[in-house]
Amino acid sequence: MPTASVAALAPRLRVGFILTRRFTLCAFANFVDVLRLAADEGDRSRPILCSWKVLSATMNPVTSSSGVTVQPEERLGDPKRFDYIVVVGGLMEELERITPQYTAFLQRAAQADVPLVGVCTGAFVLHRAGLMQGYRCCVSWFHHNDFLEQFDGINPISDQIFVVDRGRLTCSGGASSAQLAAYLVDRHIGRAAAKKSLSIMMIDEAMAAERPQPGLPLELLTTDPLVKRALLTMQQRLDTPLTVGALAERLKVSRRKLERHFAEALELTPSEAGKKIRLTHAELLLLRSERSITQIAQETGFSDVSHLIRVFRAVHGTTPEVWRKAQSQPPPR
Repeated sequence: MPTASVAALAPRLRVGFILTRRFTLCAFANFVDVLRLAADEGDRSRPILCSWKVLSATMNPVTSSSGVTVQPEERLGDPKRFDYIVVVGGLMEELERITPQYTAFLQRAAQADVPLVGVCTGAFVLHRAGLMQGYRCCVSWFHHNDFLEQFDGINPISDQIFVVDRGRLTCSGGASSAQLAAYLVDRHIGRAAAKKSLSIMMIDEAMAAERPQPGLPLELLTTDPLVKRALLTMQQRLDTPLTVGALAERLKVSRRKLERHFAEALELTPSEAGKKIRLTHAELLLLRSERSITQIAQETGFSDVSHLIRVFRAVHGTTPEVWRKAQSQPPPR
């Protein structure tokens, strides 16, 4: 199609962004870049097939959690000029500072049947505005318990990368925001445009909403602050796991206290919880990468391939290699 006729087209996808104070920059950038790359021929970044605007009540710059600021482009105005309103959240302690103008704007958008998107902790903002009742909601595994503590009557979903439930779309942030943006591009512009965006961003493929989040297994979710810190430390040391004694020392508690908290919160020992975390990550690498079993064993802190195979077989009844091949086969008709 000639460039001139492409430029004459009206955007098929119009997105307005609301950025909370200390929003997550990568989640915002990933979402916008998928739109940008789908909007034009090649990578010339002209907002032709997609358009996007950062909205504000005050037009003051908004500072991200990394300290980088973004200058809004338009006042809030009429939400009906957009196909979607996307709220990009960030640090939890800033979410209570959302001003009434933004809440009223989101409520007007909902009344006008404009779909609302919550990215990262943006789902918390939508719920605070009274706009998530009766909707399924995707929340990062890291914030699962925060959501339960703050909001009654909601069952947050922390085992998917994004959730689409009628006029509410939510995702766990980070790279999943690119996947949710690609879903919208696929819906409004076409699959080829979505694949092009992800390919240029070095993302292998579009993922279904049901793809599990990388993170802690759901059975390890807890409200115990000490156990949460211990689990996060374990996840950060996948390739070089700490002994229980070293973990307790790092957390400045006795080994006995750490083991007691794990027993009360999870009915597991710290060692058993650590093994679950490493095995879950091994499963993700088997599904999403072409790494050898030896490489996966090294990256997930198993002493050698035999150790990984032994643990894997005890849980799944088969070897990692056979399990990987079985997962890649299409389901029987």
